[in-house]
Amino acid sequence: MAVRIRLSRKGAKKKPFYRIVAADSEAPRDGSFLEVLGTYDPLKEPAEVKVKSDLLQKWLDQGATLSDTVSSLLKARGLLPPAAKGEAVAAQS
Repeated sequence: MAVRIRLSRKGAKKKPFYRIVAADSEAPRDGSFLEVLGTYDPLKEPAEVKVKSDLLQKWLDQGATLSDTVSSLLKARGLLPPAAKGEAVAAQS
């Protein structure tokens, strides 16, 4: 089972609210999930992202992958742990 960290839509029509969840990569978008890692509210000004960093790191350590959307949300707000960015760390001499 491949685990993916992605968004799950909640809220009413025309008023989206998302949960950041760890889910099986083959499960439906709003289907079952393994754990809620945070929330994303695009309607607030500015958009609000809340993440439980310890849970996010736990799932990344276990091999979970980030969806493109979650990755860009976390990078834009500086919430993505440095090891998970996928960027090579240059050796300093």
